[in-house]
Amino acid sequence: MGLMSLTAMELGRKIQAREVTAVEAVREALAQIGKMEPLFHCLVTVDEEGAIKRAKEVQKRIESKELTGPLTGVPVVIKDNLCTEGILTTCASKILSGFKPAYSAEAVKNLEEAGAVIVGKANMDEFAMGSTTETSYFGPTKNPWNQEHVPGGSSGGSCAAVAAEECSCALGSDTGGSIRQPSAFCGVTGIKPTYGTVSRYGLIAYGSSLDQIGPIAKDVSDCAAVLQAIASYDPKDSTSVKRKNYDFSAALVKDVKGLRIGIPRDYFGEGLQEEVREQILQAAKVLEAQGAVLEEFDLSLVKYAIPAYYIIASAEASSNLARFDGVKYGYRSKDYEGLHQMYKRSRSEGFGAEVKRRIMLGSFVLSSGYYDAYYLKALKTKALIKQAFDKAFAQYDLILAPAAPTTAPRLKESLQDPLQMYLGDIYTIAVNLAGLPGISLPCGVDQKGLPIGMQMIGDCFQEKTLIRAAYTFEQTRTYERCAAVKGECVR
Repeated sequence: MGLMSLTAMELGRKIQAREVTAVEAVREALAQIGKMEPLFHCLVTVDEEGAIKRAKEVQKRIESKELTGPLTGVPVVIKDNLCTEGILTTCASKILSGFKPAYSAEAVKNLEEAGAVIVGKANMDEFAMGSTTETSYFGPTKNPWNQEHVPGGSSGGSCAAVAAEECSCALGSDTGGSIRQPSAFCGVTGIKPTYGTVSRYGLIAYGSSLDQIGPIAKDVSDCAAVLQAIASYDPKDSTSVKRKNYDFSAALVKDVKGLRIGIPRDYFGEGLQEEVREQILQAAKVLEAQGAVLEEFDLSLVKYAIPAYYIIASAEASSNLARFDGVKYGYRSKDYEGLHQMYKRSRSEGFGAEVKRRIMLGSFVLSSGYYDAYYLKALKTKALIKQAFDKAFAQYDLILAPAAPTTAPRLKESLQDPLQMYLGDIYTIAVNLAGLPGISLPCGVDQKGLPIGMQMIGDCFQEKTLIRAAYTFEQTRTYERCAAVKGECVR
């Protein structure tokens, strides 16, 4: 078994024990990238030269006992909407072609300070707008479990890269489920932390009140270690929260005795694939056998989450994306007369169809005649959804639900029906509206051999409860590698 088959923590331990060097680990990751990229297109940029140079520096610091953390020397991939100093950062959009930031995002900086080595930037839906990683200007990413299916989105490139073992772990961003849903589709684990836990400084914003950076890895232990590395209070981010304790790895305990788990009936109704339902309820029984107390309940207002989310997110996107106009950086149209035509043509040629759709929707709901009717109403609904979760968490320690209504759809299926694609986020969106933490982890496969992911939702700042419950469940099953890395035939 190669180094990239190990979890990030296992590889980190080998590097610290001098059984392998950081340079050897990075070279193996780059070799795996060379092998898998033609099949799955997980990355938009591979920084081979920079990664080897950085690995050599890290190895020197290991030998001088300066770096001793669990992620030291571990190869990582960063979603392409997180700024990386001197490395191309495009948000998978033509409008940011050629953009190399002069600084790194705070989360990226924290990860590098923990000793991790960036090997590449992951493909994504353009500006994180999509659920399949098909709206990327660079073309779609394919699911390593089956090339005919999507990896989910918008962090599909990050999740597929972990599944295809091109890296040990990755960073993604979650605006309405963009870490949890693709993690479910790709059979990996992903955490969306409480809003404000990880600095958004250097994250190219989609919906500022919803976006949150989080880890993607093979298992819960890796996710806890990465979250511990990237979480910090940052005065450069006005939404950053100062927390007393960032020791998430301390929650890696197999113990759910007496833990109260609520199962919302609203999440198990029409539209949920039968195999997904069965596996989630089976997972619930496993947790019950471990000592958890399970109960069904009604979580109201879920049906309003999708319209509220798309109004708020699109409104914020129309404001956030106004800065991309061809003036300071990125793409500029070659054919224009005058400043206004340059703006129009640069944006028209630089943005893809889904991004334009959401900018127009956002501009519409913010316009003077419709602000009260749509945007203000969506904000009130957001507050009511938070109240519904507060009521639920007065009774339960966490909520157990599906991460997505189905397993990964086929390529091109979702793009033909955008509304159906939006409905695919039904189980994840409310978590972002309420600013709550959530984790997605594998709990089985369907008849086609595609992964099924379950989602656990916690109250604000209760990541440790989620990690403990997820870790307990994970200990009852073995990690299943996808066909691509098992050496089986990938369709």
